[in-house]
Amino acid sequence: MANHKSAEKRIRQTLKKTQRNRYYETRMKNIIKAVREAVSSNNVVKANEMLKIANKDIHKFVSKGILSKNTAARKVSRLNASVKKIALT
Repeated sequence: MANHKSAEKRIRQTLKKTQRNRYYETRMKNIIKAVREAVSSNNVVKANEMLKIANKDIHKFVSKGILSKNTAARKVSRLNASVKKIALT
């Protein structure tokens, strides 16, 4: 266990950040899974709807410091490409 006040504070901060990051990571995985499920079932309307939510939320995570801008752009781009692929068929 920590012996200094500053080390104790860092432990508290780390626990808070870990809990916060875990919430956002889980949220992001669920959003992405919802888009992929809509794509796999060839439901274009639902896929577009879920993509819109995913785009908004993933970019919101950038502003909160959970993801970097490029990572968010890559994730949204890949989701968008999969939705477009089923829209063309």
